[in-house]
Amino acid sequence: MQAPLAERMRPKTLAAFTGQEHLVGEGAVLHKMIEGGHLTSLILWGPPGVGKTTLASVIANSLKRPFHALSAIQSGVKDVRETIELAKSQRFFSQPGPILFIDEIHRFSKSQQDSLLHAVEKGIVTLIGATTENPSFEVNSALLSRCQVFVLQALTKEHLTTMINRAISEDEYLRQKNISIESYKALIAFSGGDGRKLYNGLELVVSQAGESDSIKITDELVNQAIHLHTSLYDKDGEQHYDLVSAFIKSMRASDPNAAVYYLARMIAGGEDPLFICRRMVILASEDIGLANPNALLMSTSCFQAVHQTGMPEGRIIMSQTAVYLACSPKSNSTYKAINQALELVRETGPLPIPLHLRNAPTKLMQELGYGTGYRYAHDFTQGISEMECMPEELAGTILYTPGDNAQEQRHREILRQAWKEKYGY
Repeated sequence: MQAPLAERMRPKTLAAFTGQEHLVGEGAVLHKMIEGGHLTSLILWGPPGVGKTTLASVIANSLKRPFHALSAIQSGVKDVRETIELAKSQRFFSQPGPILFIDEIHRFSKSQQDSLLHAVEKGIVTLIGATTENPSFEVNSALLSRCQVFVLQALTKEHLTTMINRAISEDEYLRQKNISIESYKALIAFSGGDGRKLYNGLELVVSQAGESDSIKITDELVNQAIHLHTSLYDKDGEQHYDLVSAFIKSMRASDPNAAVYYLARMIAGGEDPLFICRRMVILASEDIGLANPNALLMSTSCFQAVHQTGMPEGRIIMSQTAVYLACSPKSNSTYKAINQALELVRETGPLPIPLHLRNAPTKLMQELGYGTGYRYAHDFTQGISEMECMPEELAGTILYTPGDNAQEQRHREILRQAWKEKYGY
C-alpha cells in the first residue's frame, strides 16, 4: 500500500525542509546547534502541519542519532519507561543519548511528564517535544526548565506554493501524471497553512481526476474534489462544529447512546479531549443546572481527571460523564435568568444600589444613610428577612423562575416562604 503523499514528501535533510527559516536557516539557532552537534532537549511549539515532527526527524538524521517517537495520545508511562530502557542500551561510552520525540506532549499527564525527568536530566535521552498548545500552561515546570522552547510559525503562501511544486516534480507517482497548476489559491486556502493538509488536498484532487494523461489543477477542480470528501473529520473545519453540536444536543435530548457515539467520533478524529470536557462543563450548567447540581461537579471533575490522566484512559472518564449528563433531569432556568438579567442591565443602565445594601465604613457614609435599614437575615426566623434587594426602579422584577423538576420545586417552596405572594412563586 502506497504511503500518503505527506509521508512520501517528508524531507530528510535541512536543505529540503521548507519554512521556519528563523530557526533552521543559515546562521539560525537550530541550524548552529545541528552543525555543532550540541543539541539540548527542546520543545517545538507551533500550529498543526508546520513541520514539528519532520524537523525532529531531520535533526536526528543530521546528527546520526537513534530516533524514538511516541504519541502522547496512544502512549502511557509504561511506553515511556520501555523506550528509555531501550535508549540506555543504545548509549556507547560518552556519545550523546538517542533522541526521544513525543508528539502532542501537552496531552501527557503530570505523571507521564514526570517519568521523563530523570532520563532528560541525566542525558539518557535528548527530548524533543511537539505541541500546538502553550507549553507554559501544558508542560510542567520541572520538565520545561530542562528544555529550550522554539516557536514555529505558520507556513506562508510562498512556502506552500514551493511544497506543491516540489511534490509534482519530485514525487514518483505525481510525476507520471503530467500535472500543471493553473491556480494555487484553492489548495492553499484549503490547507489553512497546514503542510500535511495541503498534501492531503493535492493527493485528493489528483485521485479525483482519474487516469487522465495530464491534469490541470484549477480552483474549481479543487473545490469539487474537496466537497466530495467532507466526511473527513477536520478539527478546524465545519464538521468540527457539526459533531460537537450533535454531541451537545444528544445529551440535551437525554440520548446517551448518540452522545457516546458522537464522543467516539470526535476522539477517533483526534479532537482535543479538554475541548470536549469544556463543552460538557458548559452543558452541565446551561442545560441541567439546578435540576441536578451534581452534574456540574461531575463535569468539572471529568475535566480535571482527563487533564491529569491524559489519553487513551481519558476516554473512559469522558464516556462516564457524557452518559451521566444525558441521563440527568434538565433545566435551563439559571441560563435564562442570567440572559434576562444582562438584557435588563443593557436596558436600564447602572441603577443606584439601594442605600440599605451599601457598606458604611466611614462616618460620612453613615450620615448619608449608607446601610440604614439593612435587615440581617440570621436575625429572622428561618433566615428570611423579606428585604427588597433590587434597585427601587426594578422592585418586584422576576429573573429566576424555578424549572419543573423535583430539585427546583423545593426552591420554589423556599421562595414562596421568603416572599409570600410578592414575586408570584
